[in-house]
Amino acid sequence: MRLQVARIGKPHGIRGEVTVQVLTDVPDERFAPGEVLHVIDGPVKTLTVSKSRWNKTILLVAFEEIKDRNTAETLRQARLEIEVTGEEESESDEWYEHELVDLKVMHEGTQVGVITALRTNPAQDLLVFEDNNGEEIYLPFVDEFVPDVDLEAGTLTITPPAGLLQLNQDDSEEEK
Repeated sequence: MRLQVARIGKPHGIRGEVTVQVLTDVPDERFAPGEVLHVIDGPVKTLTVSKSRWNKTILLVAFEEIKDRNTAETLRQARLEIEVTGEEESESDEWYEHELVDLKVMHEGTQVGVITALRTNPAQDLLVFEDNNGEEIYLPFVDEFVPDVDLEAGTLTITPPAGLLQLNQDDSEEEK
């Protein structure tokens, strides 16, 4: 199984370095020299890290296969993935976006939507789901509001704060 660890941003300098949006808790391991990353939506299949460094809060990465700014530009918005072994998968309460997307959102035994994304933020993560009316709803991904995730059943149970599910419905009715 593969796991997304970053998205390539804009080139940095003229020697082929790129900025990356980090999507892993262990960037120093994932972007260590010699690490091979799979490229999704890019002009090449794999990239080998030659070096990485932090510039304030932005990770800059150089790859053996990329030698100049023009080539680096062709990688913009490509996703970087790693191959995950069974040892790296855990039984903890940590979830990845690819595991959550398309799960049915259940509330009091009824399906109220489908997960469409996970927004990772410094303070807390947000689940994004589309309700049965096609409206997008954001819910903090905390135990209080998401007590159960059942990958085998394909469901995620929520206990949203009062009014969250009705908030969008009220707006839609006012527009009519």
